[in-house]
Amino acid sequence: MGSPVHQSAKTPRRLALGLLLLFAFTILGFSGLYFVGDLSRYQEAISKSDAYVAMRDVSNPEQLDQALKRHRSNVILKMIALANLDAIEMNAAARRLLTDAEQKELPKAIDRTSSRSDLDAILRDLKAAEGRIATFEPRYIALAKFERDKLEDEARSLLVGNDTIRRFMSMIDAQHSETIAVAAELSTAYAEYYKTYDKCVTLLLREFGIYKVKDGQFVFPFQMTADNYNRAAAAMIAAAKRIAELDDELTALRPLQLNRWKAFVEQ
Repeated sequence: MGSPVHQSAKTPRRLALGLLLLFAFTILGFSGLYFVGDLSRYQEAISKSDAYVAMRDVSNPEQLDQALKRHRSNVILKMIALANLDAIEMNAAARRLLTDAEQKELPKAIDRTSSRSDLDAILRDLKAAEGRIATFEPRYIALAKFERDKLEDEARSLLVGNDTIRRFMSMIDAQHSETIAVAAELSTAYAEYYKTYDKCVTLLLREFGIYKVKDGQFVFPFQMTADNYNRAAAAMIAAAKRIAELDDELTALRPLQLNRWKAFVEQ
């Protein structure tokens, strides 16, 4: 008769012991997670310190490449490597899209001995280039967004803190904004070049058989026609000069980006 009472008394004790063990394991689990998180932060701090030393005397892309190769396992420098590759690829993509707009290379100057069919062919190529350059900016912006999303995923895979990710993506956004701005100006300069080139060729086609070539120059029977051609030709030359200047600006972004990467490491 006493046995059932004894068993019922054990049940609450077993339940209490089970709950106590569960609580203990839970505390240990959270302690383990805290320890892992704390260790991760400690390792990131060490990476930042090492990255600062590695980047301190870097002043050009060649030195940057050497620093990245010497510290392949450093997570902060891995992020700089991602930013560096992104800058290179975005720069190359801008030039590739601008070149693709032209597709067939146009003569840098109109041949004074060009036939009507030669001029017709140049005009067709110009019209096609004008149409393609008009799509440059939205295509480039879409590419930048795609690359940004990919970069964020790659940066998060390095298991750095959220604050580091936030600063990194802010740096990438500034990097993209600068490149997009210069590339957009470049596309505008190309559009102006094609438009003014188009005006020159259109005028020559309209006046074909009427104008003459003397001492390597077009000679038109009416001054107004000559003035119109000269204005278009001067605008074409100015647009070509602007393209060259902006191309240099695109290249000049590299040192600015390097300074931004060094600032990221120093924070």
